[in-house]
Amino acid sequence: MEAIVSVAHGAPASALLLATLVIASLLALYAAPSILERHLFRPFWFWPRQQFTTLVSSAFLHADLPHLLFNAFTFWAFAFALERQIGSVRFLALYAFGLLASSAGTWVMHRREPGYQTLGASGAILAVLFAAIVYTPSQSIFILPIPIPIPAPLFAVAYLAYTLWASRQARGRINHDAHLGGALAGLLFVLLTDAPAIARAWQQVFGRA
Repeated sequence: MEAIVSVAHGAPASALLLATLVIASLLALYAAPSILERHLFRPFWFWPRQQFTTLVSSAFLHADLPHLLFNAFTFWAFAFALERQIGSVRFLALYAFGLLASSAGTWVMHRREPGYQTLGASGAILAVLFAAIVYTPSQSIFILPIPIPIPAPLFAVAYLAYTLWASRQARGRINHDAHLGGALAGLLFVLLTDAPAIARAWQQVFGRA
């Protein structure tokens, strides 16, 4: 319990979001599967059936346990430190911006497909991930069973490359297409709210031009 409190200290928004994602997803997966069906985001039916709440609610649910665990791990690895650095208000704005941008992109890409349906927090989490890398491009993370730390920029690029590949497989209800939109939204948010951070990150990674 003390470890949980320590991690959450100074990052209440991250703690609340992570708890909501985990609890809502587990509830839908194992206790009330009908929740998943009611909150799937269906771009084709978004306007005709006025399924407006699914634009947001779908981003708090996950298609299966591995999907939830991977997203929860990525969020945990980057969100708490980022919130402490930029503040809770800006962090919540970033998360909301990434969520809405990725959902809007999904609607644009799939609005003519009656059978398309999706859910997942990946778009918003990619926004957090890429914004975090701008602020701390030198950070690394450990992923078992890999025995060496993975530089955060490399992890982000690999994550994005995988999701772009996965989006071409057209399987399941995971919204891989939203990932690119979320990543770009994270970078755009930093550019709009703290442009010098982009320049600092560039200089740190590539050196002065």
